[in-house]
Amino acid sequence: MIKFIVTALLALACASGFAAVDANKANQAELEAVKGIGPSMAARILDARKSSPFTDWADFAARVKGVGAGNAARYSADGLTVAGASYTAAPAARPTARKAPKVDDKKAMH
Repeated sequence: MIKFIVTALLALACASGFAAVDANKANQAELEAVKGIGPSMAARILDARKSSPFTDWADFAARVKGVGAGNAARYSADGLTVAGASYTAAPAARPTARKAPKVDDKKAMH
């Protein structure tokens, strides 16, 4: 029974590994197999890749029109990788703390 479970887990891990599509290596059909990437987006990816391979997700988003953080996250979740890496969003900038305005005690009493 344990062998069966281990075998099933290994098969599942292998199947998910084969599902990844790298933007630097995929052809039109492979790109279109990623949910959300249609013929026009696949063509834009291939056109942008002609000059040089994508170095990372930031490079990919900068060079492919229509790809921002939202689409990058969706494409990555559906199996697209760039240079073998999944998309990770940059951490959000922390808002700066505002100081409370000073209250003049003398004016507050009146």
